[in-house]
Amino acid sequence: MHINDILTHQGTSFSFEFFPPKTAGSSEKLFETIKELESCRPSFVSITYGAGGSTRQLTHDLVVQIKNTTSLTPIPHLTCVCHSETEISAILTRYANEGVDNILALRGDPPSDHREHDHAKDTFQYAGELVKAIKQFNTSGKHPASKGFGIGVAGFPEGHPDTPNRIKELDHLKSKVDQGADYICTQMFFDNHDFLDFRDRCDLAGITIPIIAGIMPINSLGGMQRMAQLAAGTRFPARLLAQMENCKDNSESVRQVGIDYATEQCSGLLDNNVNGIHFYTLNKSDATRQIFANLGLKDFPDTRTTTSQ
Repeated sequence: MHINDILTHQGTSFSFEFFPPKTAGSSEKLFETIKELESCRPSFVSITYGAGGSTRQLTHDLVVQIKNTTSLTPIPHLTCVCHSETEISAILTRYANEGVDNILALRGDPPSDHREHDHAKDTFQYAGELVKAIKQFNTSGKHPASKGFGIGVAGFPEGHPDTPNRIKELDHLKSKVDQGADYICTQMFFDNHDFLDFRDRCDLAGITIPIIAGIMPINSLGGMQRMAQLAAGTRFPARLLAQMENCKDNSESVRQVGIDYATEQCSGLLDNNVNGIHFYTLNKSDATRQIFANLGLKDFPDTRTTTSQ
């Protein structure tokens, strides 16, 4: 189902993100998680992607498995890094032939064994160029659906780590939108004011496509530390840090604080008419399912039966 149809037929979308498993055992466990979250009837699920060859294939395999064995709409991530134009075209062709309707276009990071990779050597150095290539693929008629791929791009409510100039950052995002992006999915944030200000600045920049808010429930203090390390610039409000400090000796209490805090975030976003909420699940279902229950979303409307042309 094309993302424009999803976002048109629902007042607010709810979606989940997974990363591809690396072993047969973790693959089986992940599919248990996906099946558990399928009962929440998400608008779509996204699958992360790495530039390494094995990770590419794992992403493709998981996307196809979800497409063929569940009722879910999968949206694979696709990155520019370490790719030639021919490789990108081949990947798009494979997804089109499998009936995949949407792509999340990202610049991406080099694989762990190519940290010194020079982006200047890539055919597409920026996500906007990848968006343009996908749009050209659509107009070529290579996708069997008349609309071709729906295209998503990333947004950064707390600022892009490589672009300290926040005005330039919005210029880059506007460029991706002008190249043909259909929606924006943001990186995680922990203060709704950052998201709402980002949305207002997008509006001032003439960006009118839907903006979906990325939410990651904190499951542990170690997980919070990893977030701070991996997502440079992630800001944890003092109120959240104080709550975590008060229960740091009880892992279950820490987990519950994370769930309650994410629930409060989601409630506030819904009160401010957010276009959608995207949960970074870390391949676990419990926290997201509890947030759904807290928000009273068990009867969330199902639009998956609508046919996209």
